[in-house]
Parts: sequence; structure tokens; C-alpha cells
Amino acid sequence: MKITVIGGTGLIGSQLVSRLRDAGHEVVAASLSSGVDLLTGTGLDEALAGAETVVNVTNSPTFDEASPEFFHTTMGNLLAAGERAGVRHQVVLSIVGVDQVPQLDYYRAKTLQEELLRGGPTPYSIVRATQFFEFMDAVMSWTADDSTVRLPATPVRPVATADVVAALADVATGEPLDGTAEVAGPEVFTLDELGRLTLSLRQDPRTVVTDDRAGMFAAVPGDVLTPGPGARLAPTRYADWLAGAR
Repeated sequence: MKITVIGGTGLIGSQLVSRLRDAGHEVVAASLSSGVDLLTGTGLDEALAGAETVVNVTNSPTFDEASPEFFHTTMGNLLAAGERAGVRHQVVLSIVGVDQVPQLDYYRAKTLQEELLRGGPTPYSIVRATQFFEFMDAVMSWTADDSTVRLPATPVRPVATADVVAALADVATGEPLDGTAEVAGPEVFTLDELGRLTLSLRQDPRTVVTDDRAGMFAAVPGDVLTPGPGARLAPTRYADWLAGAR
């Protein structure tokens, strides 16, 4: 099968390209560095030529009010190019609970991306993942100083990117879902609890202070970032992943 991965050199895309190639598929890794610009459409026709499936794992360069326009433009360009190329399956990576947090610009933008895909001309699949293990450092940095990290008690079920890639590969090589699949890690934490575990495993002396007004995830209501009962639960545990990352 010929598959084009849009964003094929990023954190998720590079792993997905390798996994699909190892499975014997012909894969095009499309990105700005390969001459493909989703915002202008430059290079898309060439990157999609002959592809049966397109997997879009690109991300907005900002998480602010500019992100909806990014996804509006890029999805429009990608769907149009896919229709011209005869693509039979469009896959997008999204976020568990993304449509339940409209107060966040970025989540509202990703919801728009999903809506454009659903309304497009091509059979599709949406893979919604929970928060990546790899993003925990960034989350803590938003509200940290030399002695404390302030985090809300937001329930999360974080996942390793390698496990997200496995789910994406299965969906990309299967029949279109014309719907949504969820993937999450095996354990539920509150975000402040996850911060304490991270610092403890790293022997970091800082203290985590529970603050339900701290950081982006303070705006998240209830447990909307945890998946529903039909989710694919990945095997990698956070402590094991962190030990391997060290």
C-alpha cells in the first residue's frame, strides 16, 4: 500500500513512517523539509500521487487564536489535493475530549479540523489520543519555578507516542472508520499526581503544589480528557517509559 504521512518528520510522523516501511508499505514522508507546504498547497499533488491513504499528523505552530485558521486552511488544501489524487482514506490524529473544551483555542481548532474531515469528500478515520508522556516536561514548565511546580488535579490517562503510532498504523492500513477511535495509556492519574511521580522518579527536589487555576489544563472540566469505554488501552506504563527515557 502507498501511504503519504503529512508531517512525516515530526515526533509522531517519523515513528509512523518507520513503522509502516518496516511493515512493507511504500511511504512518502511529506513535510516542509521535503517541499510540501500545507498552508499554501505547494508540493501536495506530488506527495499524494498514487497514495491510497493519507495520514495527517501535522500541528499548528501556535496554540492560540491563530490555530483555527491554520487547521481551516491546511485541511482545505489537503482534502482538495486528496480528491484530485484519488486518495481513498484520510486519517487525522486528534485528542481525546477535544470537543469538550471549547474554551481552549487549540482544542476548538482541532475540533474544527475534525469537522472539516467529516464533511470532506473522502472516507476518513479520526484517531484521538490522550496526552503524550513526552509532553509532561512542557506541561510542568508552564507553571514551574526553582522550588515548585503548580498543577491542577485534572484526570488524565497519558500514553507513549510509540503506542499512538501503533494505533495509527493499524487504522491507516485498515478500512476507513468513517468515525473515531480512541487510544490511551493503561493508567489514570491526576495531573498533579503525575507531576509528583515524575519529579520523584527523576530525584528532582521540587514540590508539586495542587492549583486548579494553574496552566492550560486548569480550563478542562471533569474527566473529559480520559477516554470512553471502547478505547484501545496501550501497554506502556509511565514509570517504565520514564526509566527507559533516562
